[in-house]
Amino acid sequence: MESIWESRSFGREQDLVVVGAGITGLFTALHYGRAYPRRRVLVLERGPHPSGASVKNAGFACFGSPSELLRDIDTEGEAAALHRVEERWRGLTELRETLGDAAIGYEAVGGYEFFATDSPLYTCVAQRFDALNTALHGIFKGTVFTWADRRTAVLGLPPGHLAWNPLEGAVDSGMLMRALLAKVQGEGVDVRFNAPVEAWEDHASGVELQLAGGAAVKAARAVIATNGYTRRLVPGTDILPGRGQVVLTSPIPGLKLKGTFHLDEGYFYFRHYQGRVLLGGGRHLDKPGETTTEEATTPKVQEALEELLRNTILPGRDFSIEKRWSGIMGFRTHGGPPVVEHLSPNVVVAAGLGGIGVAIGIRVAQQAAGLVG
Repeated sequence: MESIWESRSFGREQDLVVVGAGITGLFTALHYGRAYPRRRVLVLERGPHPSGASVKNAGFACFGSPSELLRDIDTEGEAAALHRVEERWRGLTELRETLGDAAIGYEAVGGYEFFATDSPLYTCVAQRFDALNTALHGIFKGTVFTWADRRTAVLGLPPGHLAWNPLEGAVDSGMLMRALLAKVQGEGVDVRFNAPVEAWEDHASGVELQLAGGAAVKAARAVIATNGYTRRLVPGTDILPGRGQVVLTSPIPGLKLKGTFHLDEGYFYFRHYQGRVLLGGGRHLDKPGETTTEEATTPKVQEALEELLRNTILPGRDFSIEKRWSGIMGFRTHGGPPVVEHLSPNVVVAAGLGGIGVAIGIRVAQQAAGLVG
């Protein structure tokens, strides 16, 4: 019972279907549509709006804290780690230029890493601090990190050590995704919500994607950009889900905290948000349990977050938790860069962005659009 208008405007085969309306998926559609303006592009999203980690994160526009970057250098080698830093920095720059700071709620508040006074991690970082800045000089053309210990009292933190960089900031993830969605749709890309893809097949004639409920969508090519949920459609991939739990306090009168902060190699992260504290992380406390696609919170991680609030972020202050949530990120099994590769002649996967998708999503999308182009 399909009308001529439906079949001609909505039922035709697509040139490209992107699965997932997160940062990577929407930017893939945008880049492809700009390269091939006469081609039909459709984005399929399982939720009623963009509903993955792109709207579940803590809104950090960052490229890595000193301890995190040194860990990456040790585990992956300096060349690979620095290349990823450069990709993150270029991605943040392009994100801001493409959407505009006002549209994404960008705040140029800088980034910190906090170390307790007696932290062994601080000792390790301090010994290699100058060497890290030297390694990063080729990317940033200047000194990135400096020590700012005297700011702890100004920020309401207990005595300790602060590594500071002025290049990072905070974003409003909801505003960012609304701005990106509007830009994508404004340039002729169709986005269909409540359309979960359950399976796909690549035939000689093109790709067929099976939706929940039995419907099918046909396309010449497809990109799977589902990050932490990728194993549902690509069972053999080495991308694992990683749940990030987040809490938001009620307003704190006289809150001094301002900026974006990391702790423990980036496994904990917190920032100010409208007079509140936004805090997330703790995945390393139970990696097997947090390797899941279940959007939930757990007592172990939640208790650790609240203890961090009591002892480090808001010492001696009363607070209450206004909201709790979690988001599902995607991590390579043994670390490394995101996966952007062909699964078959007409299907590409673009996923495994780790916890840094805000920074690197636009760069991964450029690669994916190039592969299906």
